[in-house]
Amino acid sequence: MQVTVQDNQLERAVKVLKKMLRKEGVLTQLKEKRFYEKPSVKKRRKRAKAAKRRRRIELRANQRRR
Repeated sequence: MQVTVQDNQLERAVKVLKKMLRKEGVLTQLKEKRFYEKPSVKKRRKRAKAAKRRRRIELRANQRRR
């Protein structure tokens, strides 16, 4: 990953880099791998994340129908 700094706009370059990292999922992956997570806890977290994603998709689909 590479970000170029133009006209000494360091703050803007950092902002762009953070956006790229967030989009790639690097920060969340780093958070997850920081400490050991038991397999059962990992499964539970993934199931909860999938359920949240499904609810959000259903909610958006219901709003479009109206």
